[in-house]
Amino acid sequence: MIGAGAWAMLAAASLLLGAVVALTVRVPPKVVGNVMGFGAGALVAALAYELIPTGHVSDWLIWVNFGIGALVFYGLDSLLERRSATGGGAGVSIALGALLDGVPESIVLGVGMAVGGTVSIGFFVAVLVSNVPESLSSTADLRRTHSAAWIYRLWAAIVVCSGLAAVLGYALASHLSNVDGRYVQALAAGSVLTMLADSMMPEAFSRGGRPIALLTALGFAVAAYLTTLD
Repeated sequence: MIGAGAWAMLAAASLLLGAVVALTVRVPPKVVGNVMGFGAGALVAALAYELIPTGHVSDWLIWVNFGIGALVFYGLDSLLERRSATGGGAGVSIALGALLDGVPESIVLGVGMAVGGTVSIGFFVAVLVSNVPESLSSTADLRRTHSAAWIYRLWAAIVVCSGLAAVLGYALASHLSNVDGRYVQALAAGSVLTMLADSMMPEAFSRGGRPIALLTALGFAVAAYLTTLD
């Protein structure tokens, strides 16, 4: 269980890496979009090959949980948008937005370790890559109104929360009767896929333009290959 938290925190640590880069280097928006597109493709592959394996597609409860995960993300994200529109708490909204991405991803890592005994390399790399552009773009906005120390504390807190989410995922998959992890995985998959369609892919395209389509395909191919190494 502790190992699951450690792996999730290691993956989420790329949020801190993105923050360091954004605070020390002026990263062109197109570069951020390119990395974001690659990460989105990697996450799509991880969802397809890791979270909803073909052997379980006939189980209707899988899709019920998938839909619940999608609705949870959509509802919370809508609340964040309304909060931002009223003007206050921009920093808090950004932090919560990162958590909405990171928590389901970390739960998936924890569930995967509980079910398979090892971390999924493909999904781990996908999370690692997708975190960097998110913190790059967010930190670029935050640095206008907050100190570097405040920003580092913010992302460090999110890293810790990601570790706790992985521990939760591990515990759910290990201790809930008649649930071998696939339902928790499906719930998290719905949340992550909704996040991709709602924010990550549109943001990548707005920053990088049409070449993002090719980078997304490349990210998918790389992550799909990495799943064969698990």
